[in-house]
Amino acid sequence: MTLPRRSLLAAGASLPLALPFIRTAAAQSPVRFCLDWALQGNHGMFALAEDRGAFRREGLAVRMDRGFGSGDTAVKVASGAYDIGYTDVSTMVKFNAENPDKRIVSIYQVLDRTAAALITLKRTGITDPKGVAGKRLGAPEGEGSRMLFPAFARVAGIEASGIRWTSMAANLRDTMLAQGQVDAVTGFLFTTYFNLVGLGTKEEDIVAWPYAENGLDIYGSAVVARADWLEKNPQQAAGFVKASIEGLKMLIAEPDAGMAALKRREPLFDEALEKRRWAMTRDRSILTPAVKANGTGAIDLARAETLIRVNAEAYGVSNPPKAADMFTERFLPPASERRIG
Repeated sequence: MTLPRRSLLAAGASLPLALPFIRTAAAQSPVRFCLDWALQGNHGMFALAEDRGAFRREGLAVRMDRGFGSGDTAVKVASGAYDIGYTDVSTMVKFNAENPDKRIVSIYQVLDRTAAALITLKRTGITDPKGVAGKRLGAPEGEGSRMLFPAFARVAGIEASGIRWTSMAANLRDTMLAQGQVDAVTGFLFTTYFNLVGLGTKEEDIVAWPYAENGLDIYGSAVVARADWLEKNPQQAAGFVKASIEGLKMLIAEPDAGMAALKRREPLFDEALEKRRWAMTRDRSILTPAVKANGTGAIDLARAETLIRVNAEAYGVSNPPKAADMFTERFLPPASERRIG
């Protein structure tokens, strides 16, 4: 890990809890869990954890619901509609600054790298990120990858002043790129890439530069919960994280089983496509060098602070939260249990 663990997350000050948590023989605790979007391949880790009893072994009865976007999930967790959520941690910076009494905390960082990316097609002639200077870029107004683009442009050396932005609904972004109405888009790589494939684009024609692999190395989606809920339910939080990690290991070892578990929940789920989406997610955002070295869920405080800083700049937040108030390793099992890949 980049920083010594003792410098990590004095989040203990934010969440004054003691470890280890003692498991009792009490009845299973109900946990309401909200995903970030409709079922996708990486969600198989939670489906397998449920189907194979990992949550039950931790004394949890988990109800998993689809989400409608990371921002929506964060609001639902903060409101108490759900106990735990799976959301992009960038959405939490502005929310926590504006709602300190409903502060959300990342308790298990699943995606070690954000999926935000700059994406184009070969026919545009753009061969590196700097090539988008003066071009037409598209993304929904206010969408996370677009808001973070100025920070990415700085680290990637992109002259952004001449870029012409086109705003559109999220479901039209990839169609407009495929039709040539924009030269490039910003979005989540795993979403846009496979949407383009679904529109008939040849894979060899898709060109992408993930922010995290090109200078803006920040975290992606995580298991999150409200700080006051964590104070009252430390055992449930630790059990959920442990079972989720078990589910991730199952999904890595048996991707077909993970896709089948999701298909049982959603008959229209495309197992073949989502297996490929899962493989890209695994290789680009989960099995990163940092995870291979430190185990899944480990937090580098410097990277956490970078995420907070660039989001605060993007959204005009003058009082950003502290990293120790937004990230914690307190609910993770020992590093020996977090080795994956």
